Amino acid sequence: MTQQNNNSGTNKVWFITGSSRGFGRVWTEAALKRGDKVAATARKLASIADLNEKYGANVLTLELDVTRADQVKAAVEQAYAHFGRLDIVLNNAGYSLVGTIEEANPDDIRMLYETNVLGPVSVIQAALPLLRKQGGGHILGTSSNLGHVTLPVIGYYCSSKWAFEAIHESLAAEVKAFGIKVTIIEPGAYATEFGSPESLKFAAGLDIYEDFKTHFFSGLREMERGDPNATPEAIFKVVDAEHPPLRINLGSHNLPWTRAAYAERLASWEEWDAVSSAAQGSSK
Repeated sequence: MTQQNNNSGTNKVWFITGSSRGFGRVWTEAALKRGDKVAATARKLASIADLNEKYGANVLTLELDVTRADQVKAAVEQAYAHFGRLDIVLNNAGYSLVGTIEEANPDDIRMLYETNVLGPVSVIQAALPLLRKQGGGHILGTSSNLGHVTLPVIGYYCSSKWAFEAIHESLAAEVKAFGIKVTIIEPGAYATEFGSPESLKFAAGLDIYEDFKTHFFSGLREMERGDPNATPEAIFKVVDAEHPPLRINLGSHNLPWTRAAYAERLASWEEWDAVSSAAQGSSK
């Protein structure tokens, strides 16, 4: 991995969604502490107002609901005009819908996708003309290890991250010629506020799943969680790299879990390959 010599970070300007809590807050403050400039956004401006007192002219705080495309475009353009450029655009806003596939209603599912998928797309589409104009940039997207594997009860959240992954992978190929880099950040389980009411929405429950969900949540509570304050250095290595990765895991448990999941998938595909190949038919 080739890295640029940018220890001070003073030449980086960030645009970050979801700066009020969790990874967004940790990474926003870490970037500011190393001397970078940040356009920090949140749904409620009051939740990030303290950043102005702490970091002065290095931070621009903006109210932003990523489900409002017009507001997204205005915020991105305001940040660009304020700082003169945007080196890093970090899509971090999102939440989880808790409920089995049967329990969740269409409105809940639609809103999840509005925030976790269409919101980031709005940010990307607003930023791309500006990044091309300045000759490059780096788009980061906070996904999850659940963008490759799944868990029950949060299946719709997992599905939003699978979509998020596909969009960013396609994007990386499409914008490479413009000098724009793309990296998907894939955290495992961390002790953030992601489990708070502000980051979760619960579908109306059905009694038939009560025992299943009780067992599921018991397992979640026992899961080892990483320290979110240990993550900024990894993010900085990615944004300072001359050739950053398309994907990077955060945490030590992701790779073993993903490796096992893909081994199982490959074994199943191999087992059924004769049936699959026969379904090709004849080209004659």
